[in-house]
Amino acid sequence: MRSFDHIRPPSLPDAALAARDAAVPSAFLAGGTTLLDLMKLGVLQPQRLIDLGALRADFGQVRIERQALRLGAFARMAEVAAHPEVIADYPVIAQSLALAASAQLRNMATLGGNVLQRTRCPYFRDPSWSACNRRMPGSGCAAIDGANRGHAVLGASEACIATYPGDFAQALVALEASVVLAGPRGRREIPFAALHLRPRSTPHLETGLRAGEIIVEFIVPARPWTRRSLYLKIRDRQSYEFALASAAVALDLADGVVRDARIALGGVASVPWRAQAAEDALRGVRLDGAAAENAARAAFAGAVPRTHNGFKIALGQATLVRALLQLASLEITA
Repeated sequence: MRSFDHIRPPSLPDAALAARDAAVPSAFLAGGTTLLDLMKLGVLQPQRLIDLGALRADFGQVRIERQALRLGAFARMAEVAAHPEVIADYPVIAQSLALAASAQLRNMATLGGNVLQRTRCPYFRDPSWSACNRRMPGSGCAAIDGANRGHAVLGASEACIATYPGDFAQALVALEASVVLAGPRGRREIPFAALHLRPRSTPHLETGLRAGEIIVEFIVPARPWTRRSLYLKIRDRQSYEFALASAAVALDLADGVVRDARIALGGVASVPWRAQAAEDALRGVRLDGAAAENAARAAFAGAVPRTHNGFKIALGQATLVRALLQLASLEITA
């Protein structure tokens, strides 16, 4: 790891001011559980770290309101995963956080930092590979003809097939959350689903964050489907592993018929992936095995497999079917 300067702004305006100095390559530091790894690998080489730890006092709370769940972006993952009201009323949120990383990392990592974690594509994380459009725009994508078992079958492009690795983001997409951003030009709120950008021809542009912007809050609206929700994660081993396929699902059921559905998929796509075709296939239908399988086929209708990751289509479909049927049988108390 190269040497760098470390500053700790005492407030949000001070952090925004520090970020304005474009002459010095900088990076924001929250929990550091991803950033420090990438610095050690030589993938990122900021000359200055802007430590946001002081913002936790103002933006680290969990607030349960009548109309929404409000999550401060500097809340720790473990805190939110263990929050009794989140577990009861927004179970997909709690489960997605509890199934992520290790206990040690969850105790340190922040919600905002978690959704901004970088891909685990080995070609991105190893600078000895010259062909990585995310790391070096225009250099190519070594994964397309290389080892691509863990790569995306949805939302990828000929410029990049890397998979988005997180879990919490799928829950936010499924529950139609919004995210509050603060930066040198003030605050703005956008749909969380608009935060991450598909690779297309510019995979090095991973989010829609403006220069110097910081995530300060997530807002999850209370809807009829939030309590009947779950996160199912399939991986090579049962702990400290990223998803090969996952599903964040929320259902509004009446006498076994789907009034509405919200579905997001992980482990299979380049960004947190909203499966709207699957939602459409379920709406107004009695949820049984055949309906679940039909929705799963719709979710992967546009999938593009590569040499080693074609199995993810069948695995992703089976994961979604299992999640839907598990939710259908769930007893929800008032």
